[in-house]
Parts: sequence; structure tokens; C-alpha cells
Amino acid sequence: MVLTRYKKANEKIAMGLLSFMPREQNLVVLKKTMERYANDPGWQLYLCKRDDDCIGVIGIELDDHTFNVHHICVDPSFRNEGVGHFMVEKVQDFHEPLALSTTSETKDFLAKCWEKQHTI
Repeated sequence: MVLTRYKKANEKIAMGLLSFMPREQNLVVLKKTMERYANDPGWQLYLCKRDDDCIGVIGIELDDHTFNVHHICVDPSFRNEGVGHFMVEKVQDFHEPLALSTTSETKDFLAKCWEKQHTI
């Protein structure tokens, strides 16, 4: 697996993955989210690829001390395979020494990733 920065050429794939987030199921909201990731340098979107397939997406907002995970989604066909954990780990590597923070929408998913990481 590899985690790469979002590119406009992958917009439909990214939108499809983000639409699994409850707040992003409305097309108007989803388009605004995509605009923010495309235009605001503090907001970064990453795609997780396995072979040639995009299987997950993680979106963060950077500030001076933290990166806040606003979006994290895994294609249902690839869930429970460690994809979410992989994405979180890679984003942490990319933005070290910034601390990870969550939103109310991503905290449960990230807690599950953290729990799996520490039970292995």
C-alpha cells in the first residue's frame, strides 16, 4: 500500500470514498469539502492505493502544533484489513512532530485504529 497526496485527476474516486462519511453524503456539502482540500493549503487529502486501486482516503487540517483528522474512509471491500491504521500511521510519519487530533466524526474510528495498533 502507498499513501499519496490527492490530485484533481482522482476527484471522482476521492468524492466516492468521502461519501461514506455521514456528513459528506449530501452532494453540495461534498463539493464544498473537495473545494477546501483543493484550495486551502492547510487542508490536505491523501489517497491510499493498493496496486492500481484507490481503497481509502484521509483528510487533515494542519496548524502549528497538530494535524486534525477530519475525514477517514476505507472502501467497504477493504475494511478490517488495516487500511485505516496504515493511513493514520503514514500521515503521522509525514507530519511528525505534530500531534494527531480528531473531530467528533473521526474520533471513534481513530480510537479503533489506536486500539488495534496496541494489541498487536
